[in-house]
Amino acid sequence: MTAFAPDSIVLNRKLPLWYQVSQSLRASILGRTPEAPLRLPTEEQLAGHYGVSVLTMRQALKELEDEGLISRHRRRGTFIEPSAQRGSPVRLLGSVDAIVAQQSGMSTRLLEHGTAPVPAELAEHFPDSAEVATYHRLRGDELSGEPTNHARNYIRPELADRIDPDDLVRWPMTKVLRDVVGVTIGRITDTVEATLADPETARLLQVPLLSPILHYTGITYDEEGRALDVARIHYRGDRFSFTVTLDAT
Repeated sequence: MTAFAPDSIVLNRKLPLWYQVSQSLRASILGRTPEAPLRLPTEEQLAGHYGVSVLTMRQALKELEDEGLISRHRRRGTFIEPSAQRGSPVRLLGSVDAIVAQQSGMSTRLLEHGTAPVPAELAEHFPDSAEVATYHRLRGDELSGEPTNHARNYIRPELADRIDPDDLVRWPMTKVLRDVVGVTIGRITDTVEATLADPETARLLQVPLLSPILHYTGITYDEEGRALDVARIHYRGDRFSFTVTLDAT
């Protein structure tokens, strides 16, 4: 039986290796194509793929098993759960792959894309640009089809020519920028605040006007500190929670 092939990552030695591996594998699983195999490689093969010990790999797989994304069967192997629920609480620990995993695993529809003047509230992030490329997407639960969040991305215009809109239906913008466009991501800042559903958000997410909403703003920077992408995502407050874990080392 052919095994599922996860993406590769460059590990950050300042963060727990098991966590980075689990988040990378999680993003690969949630972003897989429908025809991709459900069987995972063995622990030893996965450990070799990520360049970690079998013990570290086992801990990463335990995390995904606890989340319900995989099931492990003695003598048969480890399998992706095709009916696993997406949109579960998100834990951020400071890695790019954690951001990718956060944004992965939901059905996605690209509502519109084009160019627009830089919004006044984002001018500080794009001081040398009069316009930005914009992408508006609606994401929903893969099983029920229920809308869970809608996202607007504001991208430096010189990057837009290298972005295929079809890729944004399959993958998060962070992954497209890093793995398709080929930019080097220096850092990402995340801000999450409580807000109330405006008319557009209430309509798209199918919730009452002024319902509780989680408003996420993520700013992706290159190695020189220039903003590449500003993502503004509205999550249904009844479907998402955010937990931030700080590493004391």
